[in-house]
Amino acid sequence: MDHLFHVIILAIIEGITEFLPISSTGHMILASSVMGIAQDRFIQLFEIVVQLGAILSVIVFYHKKFFPLNKWNFYFKLIVAVVPALALGAIFSKKIHVLLGMPIVTSISLFIGGFVLLFIDKMFKNPTTTNVDDVSYKQGFFIGIWQCLAMIPGTSRSAASIIGGMQQKLNRETAAEFSFFLAVPTMCAATGKDLLDAYKDPEMHDMITSSHSWFLIGIGFVIAFIVALLAIKFFIGYVQKHGFKLFGWYRIIVGGIFLIFCLNGTIKPEPKAETVPASTTQTHTAPNTNNTPTTTAINR
Repeated sequence: MDHLFHVIILAIIEGITEFLPISSTGHMILASSVMGIAQDRFIQLFEIVVQLGAILSVIVFYHKKFFPLNKWNFYFKLIVAVVPALALGAIFSKKIHVLLGMPIVTSISLFIGGFVLLFIDKMFKNPTTTNVDDVSYKQGFFIGIWQCLAMIPGTSRSAASIIGGMQQKLNRETAAEFSFFLAVPTMCAATGKDLLDAYKDPEMHDMITSSHSWFLIGIGFVIAFIVALLAIKFFIGYVQKHGFKLFGWYRIIVGGIFLIFCLNGTIKPEPKAETVPASTTQTHTAPNTNNTPTTTAINR
């Protein structure tokens, strides 16, 4: 992928969908398929780095929560919450890779997850935790377990952790904020592992040393950062007033379209191929290509 237009579109999609409960994995699959983008070595590196821009947006947007650095209790809660994903991601990475090559799984997950979001406010009533500072270690751990559902492609890390937060008696705004905070250690650990794997891969050497590649990646990084900032602000404001129904209906529609494409053969399963080593974050897999998909565990 060497077209600036493709870089801009994918970075915008990453920025918008990373923290919304609609699955960035599913949207990257659809966008890559529509634009005919092959999962070559560059797009793998691009997807690894550009998510750092989205992660940085959380730290900037909530800088008062993350700094000063002596808020050890806050950081330890995030560490406790991220442990389940790191552990299960390492254990089940091979099985997760099998699911990642099956777009129909993504379609079904999007579709079913939409119905959950339609009724989530009725399912989890009477919240007792209204501030992220009041989230207990126990609540954080169970939210982390819920986040592991995002290992199923199309589920959305954000949706899984928000649902987990509300099940643990967090109100919807606090659940959304804790989901954002939990993304930072989860995605940083995963992205760091992906970058290390890329650095060790001799086939990635030319990409890593190419100034043109890093120019395109840099543009994607900045765009994803800016768009994610706007998406977070919009999401928190919208959820406070209206809840999750809009995102539920959106997932049902997109999941239904995906499912139709899968059933009529427009979108086909990925052919088996040697993959980039697995880690613990998202995988974007473009259907109908003959190239290698990136393989990771938590699908955002």
